[in-house]
Amino acid sequence: MATITAADVNKLRQTTGAGMMDCKKALTEAEGDFDKAIEILRKKGQKVAANRSDRESTEGAAIALVNDAKTVGVAITLNCETDFVGKNEGFVKLAHDFASLALNFETKEALLAADFGGITVAEKLVEQTGVIGEKIEIGSFERIEGAFVGSYIHAGNKIAVVTALSANVAGAEEAAKNVSMQAAAMNPIALNEDGVDADTIAKEIEIAKDQLRAEGKPEAMLENIAKGKLNRFFKDNTLVNQDYIKDGSMSVAAYVKTVDANLTVTGFKRVALG
Repeated sequence: MATITAADVNKLRQTTGAGMMDCKKALTEAEGDFDKAIEILRKKGQKVAANRSDRESTEGAAIALVNDAKTVGVAITLNCETDFVGKNEGFVKLAHDFASLALNFETKEALLAADFGGITVAEKLVEQTGVIGEKIEIGSFERIEGAFVGSYIHAGNKIAVVTALSANVAGAEEAAKNVSMQAAAMNPIALNEDGVDADTIAKEIEIAKDQLRAEGKPEAMLENIAKGKLNRFFKDNTLVNQDYIKDGSMSVAAYVKTVDANLTVTGFKRVALG
């Protein structure tokens, strides 16, 4: 029988993140073969993942990152089952590592297939499911490009936002962060009126008409009054038209023009847990 040393166990633990006793058992079963022990631990992870596939993973960490050039940003969630795991330092670091890798890919599927220390991201998720004992998965994946991209992560890693601006000007970083904070707090449904889908618009018009009928307004007047209410809906629910949370006397669009007269918000992506 192979001799299993503490150094062997620690090396396997550092490589896989598995518990000390699990590593010792895997090395013993593998008769000291390091690669075989890793495979044993991964199979354990697959077994745990299968057993927990129907569990809800609504906790975790929401992470936003931008590349060094400030032209690409990603916002992802690494989901787990409990808040206790979601706040774990190692779990949050893993979420950051995945987000950093995600900057190189345009879709979640491409990220899951990407190499992560000799295995794919998807395989790493299975491995960590075995290590942690909870369902672990990449939940949301959003990517944005722009002339300047900034980010914001809400306290506790519950919400993450990336925002694109039209130019890299003095003050762009602070402006992008402030607009990202706005999106985190107010959860707009779109950037502007053009981003609101036709079904939502039609639904809001019908809701407004029903309210007006209940108030006794003449049928001939409903369409025009409803369109006025729709403008209020756009103001409340589209990012650039919302009142700026740090100064309610101006809209978000007006705020960014205080940074530079030609500056505009060109897009945003928001992810949240739950």
